[in-house]
Amino acid sequence: MIKLKICGFKDSSNMLEVGKLLPDYMGFIFYPPSPRYVGEDFQMPVGLNTAIHRVGVFVNEQVDRIIELSARHNLSHVQLHGDESVAVCEQLKQEGLRVIKVFRIGPDFDFSVALPYKEAVDYFLFDTKGKHYGGNAQVFDWSILEQYDQEIPFFLSGGLTVENIQDVKRLKNMNLHALDLNSGVEDSPGVKNVSLIKEVVSLVRT
Repeated sequence: MIKLKICGFKDSSNMLEVGKLLPDYMGFIFYPPSPRYVGEDFQMPVGLNTAIHRVGVFVNEQVDRIIELSARHNLSHVQLHGDESVAVCEQLKQEGLRVIKVFRIGPDFDFSVALPYKEAVDYFLFDTKGKHYGGNAQVFDWSILEQYDQEIPFFLSGGLTVENIQDVKRLKNMNLHALDLNSGVEDSPGVKNVSLIKEVVSLVRT
């Protein structure tokens, strides 16, 4: 079964409400320029179900800082959205973290750039290439994924909504691990619409 990740939370009560729906992953953005940045005073809410994998999202952050924040907030996964090297991925894996390396996909994307990372990550994440590091609310042409060798399981991101999530069925022969939803299920940046997520959970799991 395809797994579900909801990313980009800022409000603790909203996190707990979404947590009750038991997405497989919840993502927290530690990148200050993002409108969904958790903030300097972020505390993981007490009572958030521990069965949910907690993903820290970083962009070209120092390794020591990633390790520190992962320990502080009990993160199980780190999602690297910038230009992080293979060596950085390897170092984080050695710390016991599971690594998701993001590649931003456009019409001319060359999947060979991902080859050096295969032994250094647990997952890839394919997102829409845009002016922002994530959160562009645009769907890329999924047929490009036919060029991918499918060796490393991947998260699919980029403009996913209740309206288009059923189209994911087109990818049934691919090594799709999880769907990653952000702006398509929120009322404002960092505040998720619980009703929409409930609908997504139903669609994905049935």
